[in-house]
Amino acid sequence: MENEGTEALKYVWKGAIPLQIHLHDSEVATLPPPPPVLILAPRIGYLPLLAPQIKPLFSSTLPPGDDTVWFEYKGLPLKWYIPTGVLFDLLCAEPERPWNLTVHFRGYPSNILAPCEGEDAVKWSFINSLKEATYIINGNCKNIMNMSQSDQLELWQSLINGNLESFLKVTSKLKLGAVDDDYSAKLYPTIKPLSDAGNTDNPGAKTGRIPVRLYARIFTKVFDDLEDAPEIDSWEKISYINRPIGLDKDEGKCFALSDAMKTLLPEYFGEGNNEKTTEAEVKEVHSEDADDTKDVEEATTSVGEHTETKQPSVSAKIKLIRIQGIEPKPEIPFSWVVNNLMNPDHYLHICVYLIHC
Repeated sequence: MENEGTEALKYVWKGAIPLQIHLHDSEVATLPPPPPVLILAPRIGYLPLLAPQIKPLFSSTLPPGDDTVWFEYKGLPLKWYIPTGVLFDLLCAEPERPWNLTVHFRGYPSNILAPCEGEDAVKWSFINSLKEATYIINGNCKNIMNMSQSDQLELWQSLINGNLESFLKVTSKLKLGAVDDDYSAKLYPTIKPLSDAGNTDNPGAKTGRIPVRLYARIFTKVFDDLEDAPEIDSWEKISYINRPIGLDKDEGKCFALSDAMKTLLPEYFGEGNNEKTTEAEVKEVHSEDADDTKDVEEATTSVGEHTETKQPSVSAKIKLIRIQGIEPKPEIPFSWVVNNLMNPDHYLHICVYLIHC
């Protein structure tokens, strides 16, 4: 029987953020200025993919020039390769609805943002992330490298259209599988754990490692209410960690979300971490899959650009953890989080707010 996805995963795919998008004043060439656009943006999508819906509503007022769409929030250019839901969870300490963004079609900030030439750039960034995740999970990425053009197209269209059933049908060929989850049903009897039963072609993660991207906002001042959290005016103030997590298989012990956070942030919680970063993985791929060097390089080009990890040696307290817009309890089994809240690129994107102790 083919896996149709858990109820939680279905909610993730249906998740959307109401946006109110304003055209930047410097690009308004007519009077009166155009009204803002109200639109629902899929959480698992990417902001540049909204351009075909937005541009026609602003095109008549734009000054002459070439169009290169980009967005900003309170003066901060938004990184287009980060899923929209992750950007919202990270930058809006107190969720803002609608989320007020400013769109630009001129003056692309190439000193801050990686180049983005429309949908194709977003598509290949997504495919490359999926390649990276496949390598971390399976120890190689041959299955995705051998995908047919038609499967790649179906994969991409399923993401754009929010079609989970079609997406799972295609990704089942990658044999990524689900993570064994023996604890969720014991701790939360109402939760039905994900199982690979009946799907023998899609076994659980072979390496026991989970692809994770963690985005940490670090505060030096204590605040009680999230609305009092300082605003972010630079990406330099956010630590971005690309680090796979190895699931502990200790008998009788549940590896919880709190354990995962200690593994991801050993510099704050005094836990050792023997996992290699994805950048180290890249070198191993090159030597192990020499026949596919070109494809692997395409799959990993973005890692160096995207990884911005800082390593302060101080203690900190977690103010909140957000994944897919929810704030899960620290004791929840990490296996359940992985099976139910992972993004389509098969990375688990985690936003965390830390306060120095």
